[in-house]
Amino acid sequence: MSTSVMRRRISEASPGFKARIAGAVYLLYFITAVAAESLISRKRVSFGDALNLIAYALYIVLTLLFYYLFKPVNRRLSLLAAVFGLLGCTVGVLEVFDLAPSRLSPLFFFGFYCLLIGYLTFRSTFLPRLLGSLMVLAGLGWLAFLVPVIAKTLSLYIEVLGIVAEASLMLWLLVKGVNDQRWKEQASATAAPIRA
Repeated sequence: MSTSVMRRRISEASPGFKARIAGAVYLLYFITAVAAESLISRKRVSFGDALNLIAYALYIVLTLLFYYLFKPVNRRLSLLAAVFGLLGCTVGVLEVFDLAPSRLSPLFFFGFYCLLIGYLTFRSTFLPRLLGSLMVLAGLGWLAFLVPVIAKTLSLYIEVLGIVAEASLMLWLLVKGVNDQRWKEQASATAAPIRA
């Protein structure tokens, strides 16, 4: 099958199918990131770092899938979210190679990324608003994690909140996808020219 035929088939796929692909990539990211942390905690740092690089590659794919998924809600905010997601991945990859500036944390970018994805989810007509609210809370949590006093006292709660929020969105996308009709309606409404 040629690349152009494959691209055409992907572009013709329903939004629900594309959302399920995003959910599957999200699941692969979760599995890879958890495995990487497990290996690093067991002093198998080289293997853990290799898995972290794979996890970041998966998150880059997820970020691009989310850009297209949420573009009908607000094109500019979806692009801004993608930029924050890609910057977070870049800083994370630099950390793997010990090249990241010491004061720069990927959580700064991922916090804003989750905030924006949460807002876009909440404003969408094709996903439950509860998922958006959870993602906004996760984003605030990741940003609060950067304050040493908060990180020291609330780190477990912040991590649990972030994992629950992101896992909820991931599972919803994987199992339910999105409401195709509402996604298409929102896409056509944002594509229609504004008349004065």
